[in-house]
Amino acid sequence: MNTGQGDTTRLHKASSRRWPSSSPRIPDHTLGRYPSGVTLPGQHTDAELAALLRMLRQAGADTIAIGHGRAPASVAAARALQAAWTAAGGTVLGIVGWPAAAASWLRPARRLTAGNPDAWIIADTVAGCAQVVRRLAEQPNWAATRTVGFAGLASLDLIALTTPTSLAGMTGATATGGTWRVGPDHSIVTDKPDRPR
Repeated sequence: MNTGQGDTTRLHKASSRRWPSSSPRIPDHTLGRYPSGVTLPGQHTDAELAALLRMLRQAGADTIAIGHGRAPASVAAARALQAAWTAAGGTVLGIVGWPAAAASWLRPARRLTAGNPDAWIIADTVAGCAQVVRRLAEQPNWAATRTVGFAGLASLDLIALTTPTSLAGMTGATATGGTWRVGPDHSIVTDKPDRPR
């Protein structure tokens, strides 16, 4: 997805971290090495929501699927996006929630990809998103380049926890209305919002 023009800030690469196992489920001992992964997301902002809507429109999306963890802020973000997207004439094929701990996240992944939406939007903790993404990667119609996240997912821990799945091309919005994207070199690049001319 095109994140537009703007100043760019590159965060450090995650390549120096130890990668988790290749199993679709991330074991608890691996999650323990990334304590920030379970930090509850903050309340989404109006600027963040507006940026997400703009990104989806620029990508040419019409149908979307929204996935979220069960933290109150994640649920609220998913509902706000659903309301804003449908009010703008878009279609939400489904809203799928999942728990922080489960035996498998395969069922939510299948529900998210049912109907082949134009884009997926995720609101969750880093760890919750990583668990679902590792299952999404098994679905033939899922692509990181069509996946958008709320601000709390702009984290190198997400890249580390989803490896060997590649998140290159995944994008998202920042709380201030800018955008972020996962680069091909395992980095997160943030773009500040364009200044008024």
